[in-house]
Amino acid sequence: MRLFETHILSQKEYFELKWFEILRIRSISAIEEYKPEILRAADWFRNYFCEIGLQSELIETVGYPLVYAETSAVANAPVVLVYGHYDVQPPDPLELWKSPPFEPTIRDGNVYARGATDDKGQLLTHVFAVESLLKSGEKLPFQIKFIIEGEEEYGGKGIEHFLHSDEGKKKLACDCVLVSDTSMFKPGQPTITYGLRGIIAFELFLTGPNRDLHSGTFGGSVFNPAIALTKILSQFIDEKGVVQIPEFYDNVIPLTDRERTQFADLDFDDNTFFEKIGLTQGFGETGFSTNERRWVRPTFDINGLTAGYQGEGGKTIIPGKASAKFTCRLVPDQDPNAIADAVRKFIALRIPPGITWELVVQHGAPGMRLDLDRSKFVVPMSKALEETFSCSPVFIREGGSIPIVAEFHCTLGAEVLLVGWGQDDDALHSPNEKFSLTSFHTGILASARFFAELMQQ
Repeated sequence: MRLFETHILSQKEYFELKWFEILRIRSISAIEEYKPEILRAADWFRNYFCEIGLQSELIETVGYPLVYAETSAVANAPVVLVYGHYDVQPPDPLELWKSPPFEPTIRDGNVYARGATDDKGQLLTHVFAVESLLKSGEKLPFQIKFIIEGEEEYGGKGIEHFLHSDEGKKKLACDCVLVSDTSMFKPGQPTITYGLRGIIAFELFLTGPNRDLHSGTFGGSVFNPAIALTKILSQFIDEKGVVQIPEFYDNVIPLTDRERTQFADLDFDDNTFFEKIGLTQGFGETGFSTNERRWVRPTFDINGLTAGYQGEGGKTIIPGKASAKFTCRLVPDQDPNAIADAVRKFIALRIPPGITWELVVQHGAPGMRLDLDRSKFVVPMSKALEETFSCSPVFIREGGSIPIVAEFHCTLGAEVLLVGWGQDDDALHSPNEKFSLTSFHTGILASARFFAELMQQ
């Protein structure tokens, strides 16, 4: 057994103690009153990096500070940048928690707390891996950097601005970005996520009469904004799940035969998947499997609708206004700006007489896909995962979006490795968020072994 592995196994209680310290800090980025806690969490990470021998600093941004840390630079050697976030989602509704959200509690082999898996627990696996290597006397023949943000759960404007600055590009320059903010395909199955969908989000506002109208007095003589809204939205997607926006699919990269085979070979059952979410069957584009639809195909979805009276009982009105929030999940190489233009044109052609409209583009990010055949880091990561889990990793893509990850890929020209240790039932953003103790400790070991593999390159 190598020295760093012995160190990791001997420090389990200590690693849990430090993990619980940061979990107790209520670093909720979405609520202004928790700003002191956000700053306390940033200080906690900076101080810990300094304690284990890394150079570390806080970088002020237009939002909350970034925590930056690095080992010594090594000439003509690879650079690995570890990304994570120290902020968390609000814990509401509090009454649904079985134990206090900011008092980490162990039950059935899991740690329950807000941020347990998203992202403090997963991020710390890499921090403790680097600590273990350094304390075991390893001299790293390459450089490891950390960049940790404090508003991933609330827009991430600070890191986005910094990344595109000259200082940011220089400081964050790297060959590989390592991120653990995803899940394993199933318990005990190591997983490398090599692609993410992008996103473009909208809010559409329709206005008709200058006030709500009596539906008897005015019904049939004016166009109802709520009807206009539903008619427009219904035309975005057909009964087969195909998005009807012109040129929407023009730049979509087709699935390769290799991808279709590796997804089909996964231990996945449609009936079990849909049963878990209370459905008897799924829906989507003809000719694609469930995993293909949710990982690698673009989508249109309505996220919220507002119109008319929402209170108890009835109110016979024609609403003066109606609005909807909707998103398109995008895949490489769809351009969010081009899709936004196409959506605007699509709506403009369908606005009925008497209705005025406004389309607000809220945010967008492109999709990301790593070329597995050309990657320099997939093989060493695969070896580390196989050694740790005693089985080969599976390769999947993810339907969700982590906008800054795509930005790292585009701006820094770096490979992105998404290797998560969580499970799909960890209740991210929900009450009773958890992270398995086994996954936590195994993640530390796998991360350290990955760095050790790079030493052999």
